[in-house]
Amino acid sequence: MNEILQNLYDMTAFSNIIAEPQFLVMYLIAFILLYLGIKKQYEPLLLIPIAFGVLLANFPGGGMGVIQADENGMVNVHGIMKNIWEMPLHDIAHELGIMNFVYYMLIKTSFLPPIIFMGVGALTDFGPMLRNLRLSIFGAAAQLGIFTVVLVAILLGFTPQEAASLGIIGGADGPTAIFTTIKLAPHLLGPIAIAAYSYMALVPVIIPLVVNIFCSKKELTINMKEQEKKYPSEVEFKNMQVLKIIFPITVTTIVALFVPSSVPLVGMLMFGNLVKEVGINTFRLYDAASNSIMNAATIFLGLSVGATMTAEAFLNFTTIGIIVGGFLAFALSITGGIFFVKAFNLFTKKKINPLIGATGLSAVPMASRVANEIGLKYDPKNHLLQYCMASNISGVIGSAVAAGVLISFLG
Repeated sequence: MNEILQNLYDMTAFSNIIAEPQFLVMYLIAFILLYLGIKKQYEPLLLIPIAFGVLLANFPGGGMGVIQADENGMVNVHGIMKNIWEMPLHDIAHELGIMNFVYYMLIKTSFLPPIIFMGVGALTDFGPMLRNLRLSIFGAAAQLGIFTVVLVAILLGFTPQEAASLGIIGGADGPTAIFTTIKLAPHLLGPIAIAAYSYMALVPVIIPLVVNIFCSKKELTINMKEQEKKYPSEVEFKNMQVLKIIFPITVTTIVALFVPSSVPLVGMLMFGNLVKEVGINTFRLYDAASNSIMNAATIFLGLSVGATMTAEAFLNFTTIGIIVGGFLAFALSITGGIFFVKAFNLFTKKKINPLIGATGLSAVPMASRVANEIGLKYDPKNHLLQYCMASNISGVIGSAVAAGVLISFLG
């Protein structure tokens, strides 16, 4: 009887959890992320799959954790070192489990991030940015956090590739962070993806925090519509629909010529947007990109990224550095946009609300909604959403180009 009970106990995960209590820390992290996604509704479409992936990966014996290959592509398969890229996909699924199959087929090959960018493009309206082109420059200014943290991280001992993967968190774009990390520092994918998506989810907390520190009440009450009436724009586009079709083609061509390594992200973003803007003739493509394909990609991305967060891979000092550095990159990106607006206002009569600079992140459209709510709190008539979207949308392009630059120099 004792032997039967012992066998039943050994069959469970309790013995492993007692022997390695760090699993409990990972469960706590998973539950916190689930709470933020379900109760607080912070990016639930992303945070819930990632959190559940973390939970699945940390049940001993479940075989759902992703096993990271070393720099030579070698993984430990039942005590034997094998090259992951020489293993057929069915062997990966059989020997390492279904989550490793998904990870190495869809994530490690850099397949899913561009696919998600295609869906984002199909869901994005570039109209607000095209109507307020001068505001799009603040999306570039907000990339300050990326390059500042890259330099600081190198000084603190991270390799240039690790520092670039850490700094890209400041772009507030999960797929871009994942794409860059896969190219430069795949062993850090788990903590970087979690930090990137967690800080994106915390945009409603971080933007007000930075804004309250650096912006005065007078600046936050700048009414953009009143400024437009006082100083009307001299440029007016007569056929916006034609411009919307030309824009993605032009941007793709320019980016491809100057930063070719950005094409997988920017090109797919613009393709998704193009099939949206063409209209009824490409509606089926638009519908697939923005719905079924986008939803499937999000599920697989979230679960497999979460599954990289095993206790062994996540609980170390490098992860702590990534979490701290990621927050710094995020905050500096917001700060950079704010101060660029402040500097711009010194040389122009037509003032700009610094909340527009604070939205030069890629967290579309959450950052714009948060900034608009802050503006309405100070002045109920000050609707800033369309102006913030101009900076916000350009930030998506800016972070993808920044990622391409880093990959070109360090890849």
